[in-house]
Amino acid sequence: MKFSRFSEQFSPDSGILQLMHDLGSAEGGAPPVAMLGGGNPAAIGAMESVFRREMGALMDNGRAFESMVGVYDAPSGNRPFIDALAELLRNQFGWSLDHRNISITNGSQSSFSVLFNLFAGESDDGVFRRILLPLTPEYIGYADVGLGDRPIFHANRPLIEMHGDRAFKYRVDFDQLEIGDDVGAICLSRPTNPTGNLVTDDELSRLRELAAANDVPLILDSAYGQPFPGIVFGDAAPAWDPGIILCLSLSKLGLPGVRTGIVIADPAVIDMITGANAIFSLAPGRFGPSLATGLVQGGEIMALSETVIRPWYEARSRLARDIANELMPDLPLRIHESEGAIFLWFWFEDLPVSSETLYRRLKDRGVYVIAGHHFFPGLDVGSWRHCHECIRVSYAATEDELRRGLEIIAEEARRAYGENTSGAAAARGAA
Repeated sequence: MKFSRFSEQFSPDSGILQLMHDLGSAEGGAPPVAMLGGGNPAAIGAMESVFRREMGALMDNGRAFESMVGVYDAPSGNRPFIDALAELLRNQFGWSLDHRNISITNGSQSSFSVLFNLFAGESDDGVFRRILLPLTPEYIGYADVGLGDRPIFHANRPLIEMHGDRAFKYRVDFDQLEIGDDVGAICLSRPTNPTGNLVTDDELSRLRELAAANDVPLILDSAYGQPFPGIVFGDAAPAWDPGIILCLSLSKLGLPGVRTGIVIADPAVIDMITGANAIFSLAPGRFGPSLATGLVQGGEIMALSETVIRPWYEARSRLARDIANELMPDLPLRIHESEGAIFLWFWFEDLPVSSETLYRRLKDRGVYVIAGHHFFPGLDVGSWRHCHECIRVSYAATEDELRRGLEIIAEEARRAYGENTSGAAAARGAA
């Protein structure tokens, strides 16, 4: 068979493909796997009870279930859900929007696949435009969605703030941030996947001003953030205006299987998303919006985010950091400040092996993480060693699974430093 150049997009070396293969192969595996690599949300009992309740309400409501599984929605998505969401956002935040500003997609990955190719690539004026990532590392799923054979990302290397002996934080380096004519859009996740970094309101305001001054949209990936599921541990205000393309999801509420993404934007952008839905998939799925409409009406989705989801992850983040520091006091490990999302970002300073090697050794022992170099789209990872010294660790697993996985990470990190005399010397107190 002769495949087209388009087929090169689906290389087995793709980070997101590797992640999802790991996630699928770990399901029901034996011996049990410590899944600390995927983005699957935690199984929070209180949320699962709410989803069962809402499913029961659908089943008991005339032919609501039959309609959900047996009828296509319009290409823009389920209208009752969209109307309920628009009303919620108007009432909660005073945002001036209606159904014309909202489209549903088949998950956030679908949202970004369309958005990035709308604003990046060859343009009628002959300019090849790219997506600017003002802060890296960034979401692994962005990297491979460009449909052409030229890279569509330009990334800004972050400033690194050292916080004490065991923590650090990335900052946007505004002094190095350049927005040329070849920038089609700016994109940022908030809180950031993979690090849990929370760009401040002031930093976000500066990015909004830069985007507006250069007449490009700011794509704000809020899959973990506001207004829901609200996995944000610091102070941050929800943000939207017609210059922002706000991307939300039902996944981190606890519904990754329903594959429901949400795009909130200027109607011209929504028309494009709607057209892509019709061409690529006829219509977005109806299950997720049908299940969640009752939670959006009246604002229960906001209350659950604030009183159930955020506190659960904040407590689990503290626990994971405590366990990691308990198990690895002798290792030169720094953990990025945990300000949201569901991951910890480990930086093993001067790691003698690559994070990819560490990933494979951990996988051989039944611990799944993600190697750090996958999270720097738009940067030359070969020229910055830091990219190969980091791993992403999910803390959404059970406490037993989390501790077992962290114990093995500690063992394999010590092994790596022990294989190199300078690395061993760098490990604090190593025998």
